[in-house]
Amino acid sequence: VFNAETAELLSHHQVEIKQEFPKEGWVEQDPKEILDSVYECVEKTCEKMNELNIDIANIRAIGVTNQRETTVVWDKTTGEPLYNAIVWLDLRTQSTVERLLKRVPGKNKTFSKFKTGLPLSTYFSAVKLRWLLDNVEEIKKAVEEGRAMFGTIDSWLIWVCNCGKDGGIHCTDVTNASRTMLFNIHSLEWDPDLCKFFDIPMEILPNVRSSSEIYVFLSIFAKQESGALTGVPISGCLGDQHAALVGQMCFQDGQAKNTYGTGCFLLCNTGQKSVFSEHGLITTIAYKMGKDKPAFYALEGSVAIAGAVVRWLRDNLGIAKSSQEVEKLAEEVGTSYGCYFVPAFSGLYAPYWEPSARGIICGLTQFTNKNHIAFAALEAVCFQTREV
Repeated sequence: VFNAETAELLSHHQVEIKQEFPKEGWVEQDPKEILDSVYECVEKTCEKMNELNIDIANIRAIGVTNQRETTVVWDKTTGEPLYNAIVWLDLRTQSTVERLLKRVPGKNKTFSKFKTGLPLSTYFSAVKLRWLLDNVEEIKKAVEEGRAMFGTIDSWLIWVCNCGKDGGIHCTDVTNASRTMLFNIHSLEWDPDLCKFFDIPMEILPNVRSSSEIYVFLSIFAKQESGALTGVPISGCLGDQHAALVGQMCFQDGQAKNTYGTGCFLLCNTGQKSVFSEHGLITTIAYKMGKDKPAFYALEGSVAIAGAVVRWLRDNLGIAKSSQEVEKLAEEVGTSYGCYFVPAFSGLYAPYWEPSARGIICGLTQFTNKNHIAFAALEAVCFQTREV
């Protein structure tokens, strides 16, 4: 929670969400766990506000931000998710991408670049949705019976936090829509030809709105005794990287930000014109600040693995008990001693768009130890950033 006049941070709460890796290359999250984390964060933040004697009645607006391409399909009659959310990093759609490419003249990955700004890749939501329609019987059936709704996580949260199965509003904003591969970034509408190409029924797609308008009012959560924030409007919605661009106040043409989370993403504001890269960057909608305001565009260099490599060293290799410890290990040696780590756990994104690439640690000698590997892992984030 921020002070609207000074932008001072008043209170916050965060919860780590479990990632599930049911098979090699698969990354999933439980949509209900994501929802519970929202309930918990709202509750705990409001409790902290009360402890600070700040009246929560002063909260005027709620914003939603989310990891962008993560895909969820739910049943609008029961309100239940029909499958786990397929996370943006997930690689199960590699064969789907290869199959779709066969239908494109010259197998050109960038065939829809001038409509969507994106190459055909495992990264974007359309191929995840295609996989769900092809492989999950329950989803196929729900689509046939007119019960299915598709969305990125923002759509799922807004729908549930409004009225859910009792008439929840099914919407998204232009930034999230621009990451699906189904959205025309010039007309700002779902593209019928692309929906046809991916064979995705348009009636399951959310209504696309600007990034700043009143979408819904928060209804009382079933799980929330206090009913804190009931009736407060949800009036901001931006994909996480776009939210960071706005949060860093990069409102002028040419201003850029780079943020480091699971992955890292360099976004450069290109103003009201969409700029297309010849070097593997993607074109995306940066934000649209109101119904009647123009859309602004950005060029993006997307790096799949940044902080995730630190988590991998901690959870998979067990060379550190915490993320902080990885930094200490690296600091002790101050060099990788010729060891290089390419963390292509989910293929390589910008500027290569090579889904079949895999991680590699090379330059090892008998002298190499876990400190050097920790250093090389952190340095990999720098190398990838420099590249984009």
